[in-house]
Amino acid sequence: MWVDTSCRLELDYVVATPVILMLRPRSGASQWVSRETYEFSLPTDVAQYTDQFGNLNQRLTVPADGFVIETSARVNTADEMDVGLKEPFIPIPELPEEVLQYLTPSRYCESDRFGLQALNLAGDQEPGYAQVASINNWIRENVIYDPGSSAVPCSASEISAAGHGVCKDLAHLGIAMCRSISIPARYVCGYLLGLVPMDLHAWFEVFVGGRWYTFDPTQPDLSGARVAIAYGRDAADVAIYHQFGPPARYTDMKVSVMPSTPD
Repeated sequence: MWVDTSCRLELDYVVATPVILMLRPRSGASQWVSRETYEFSLPTDVAQYTDQFGNLNQRLTVPADGFVIETSARVNTADEMDVGLKEPFIPIPELPEEVLQYLTPSRYCESDRFGLQALNLAGDQEPGYAQVASINNWIRENVIYDPGSSAVPCSASEISAAGHGVCKDLAHLGIAMCRSISIPARYVCGYLLGLVPMDLHAWFEVFVGGRWYTFDPTQPDLSGARVAIAYGRDAADVAIYHQFGPPARYTDMKVSVMPSTPD
């Protein structure tokens, strides 16, 4: 289906501040970007580069005393993500090289601490997708999804102990458990049609059966069009903006995702 996405980011810095943004979705195997806008409230020089995960990054210096960034995109994507219940585990020697980076512990996904728990949850399932489904269901049923409860990312261990968190936290826990049983898992930031409350969203994907599959412990199912903005090992790789200087005096963000029609 077609969706229109938009994001308005208002920043107010005391001094001109270098910033790296990550706000542009790109076309790929699961989505097609047919139209896009990216506008600033004041003229500024921008340079773009692609990071190690293939994400599009915009590099600029935000002037002091108020600056607004507005982006929009029209994207064709599935209205429901694929389910692959019988997709098998892929042995490590057979994984593509670009997938290997999603097997090891990272800043917020300490997979080396979850092996026993993950095996207890999923060890009796057929290796692969079915194991991830068991892990995802356990998180949904045992860790409370609490939007707005945290402004900073928490590690998988912290969320496991707390028993609640925001979308990125639950994604971190799912990723850590999957990696602990040698299933590649990556973090995704993007838009989800119908999300309540509306905001940018986070979920995770796993590599089984030779491709990536979507999982989201915050939602009852995989319905609702998703538009990925960026991928990474965890939230540290996928921040929508990094600032290098004094904190902003004021930051506000408004996100919208609406059904659309083809161009």
